[in-house]
Amino acid sequence: MVEDHVEIGRFCTPILHDLGYGSVLNQTAEAALAEIEAVPFRFDAVLSDVVMPGMGGIELARRLRDLYTEMPVVLTSGYSHVLAREGAQGFEFLRKPYSAKKAGKVLRAVTARRPKIRPAPASV
Repeated sequence: MVEDHVEIGRFCTPILHDLGYGSVLNQTAEAALAEIEAVPFRFDAVLSDVVMPGMGGIELARRLRDLYTEMPVVLTSGYSHVLAREGAQGFEFLRKPYSAKKAGKVLRAVTARRPKIRPAPASV
């Protein structure tokens, strides 16, 4: 989960756990990208705020799509003007505030339609 507002991240993390998802909270897209690049197969999906200082969620989603074409990204925002201007650009969108039920539905949908990312076999 990428969320620059700590209180929102702390509120959402237990909800994700209740839905059966482990989660890692990053406050910046840059930190999330570095963590994903270190071990990409650790993550089944990325849930990211759109409006953040530095790199925004849409740019993070684009970079992840370029690097890991099968990794689903769900964008979240309460700012409809940002998506009206830029659009969701082919990514799933979850409008804030969202319910646990809605988050679960979207995450199940995006993770169900992608193969698991696994590390390449070690060379012998």
